[in-house]
Amino acid sequence: MQRAFAVAVMSAVVCVAVGAFVVLRGMAFIGDAVAHAVFPGVAIGFVLHLNLTLSGAVAGVATALAIVLIGQTRRLKEDTVIGIFWAASFGLGIVVVSTQQSYTGDLTSFLFGQILALGDGDVLLVGVAGLALVAATFLLRRQLVAVSLDRETARASGLPVLALDVALYVMVTVAIVISLQAVGNILVLALLVTPAATARLLTDRLGPMVLAGCAIAAFGAVAGLYLSFHYNLAAGGLIVLVITGVFLVAWLFAPRHGVVARARSTRRRPVPADASSG
Repeated sequence: MQRAFAVAVMSAVVCVAVGAFVVLRGMAFIGDAVAHAVFPGVAIGFVLHLNLTLSGAVAGVATALAIVLIGQTRRLKEDTVIGIFWAASFGLGIVVVSTQQSYTGDLTSFLFGQILALGDGDVLLVGVAGLALVAATFLLRRQLVAVSLDRETARASGLPVLALDVALYVMVTVAIVISLQAVGNILVLALLVTPAATARLLTDRLGPMVLAGCAIAAFGAVAGLYLSFHYNLAAGGLIVLVITGVFLVAWLFAPRHGVVARARSTRRRPVPADASSG
């Protein structure tokens, strides 16, 4: 349980550090695409008796780079390219899995997470990779924000837009790979997007957004694990459900952007003179 808590909290914080830029850029679909791109890498690693995390990371990075390069084609939108590779990656994974009848148990743990079966080496790997990833996002934060808000202006100002795209996609891949053991391939997108999206409802500034998202993600990780322990339910699913519950609360009651706050401001808005006279 101690290792599970450590990995869950670290994975959540790392995902928010990268997920903030994913939400700002409106590219949540890339998280799902990369998560599925990791799938054939893990399957191939299993068949060839390689390190599953490493083989999954290689497949995810290769797919992310392909999406970035082909996405530069102005004839195709980025979400179209992502959709193509999302389907192709998952299709390849299914083909590889179909060749191995003994893969079912390992596939289940990959899809749904195995956070209670972690070793000390897993904790160290997540910690080192997570620290490097957070440092990278901190160093590139200004450039990534500029590209996220206005790509053409960023390009005109001399920023290396393609290199920054590659850096962001690779960071998304690493965040997803180190989080797979916590929540699994199916639910990792929620860890990447939901806490950052929740924080986006609470603040308009990037720094407070990242801090609030990290707090929300860490709370969801700890609460989900406690609920999993007490009720003997899936840890990954409960972590995601707790974070989603916090998102719904923020959506309703956020001070400025929540449903209740918007309804109150609408009622208080004065009625124009011509409308009242009519």
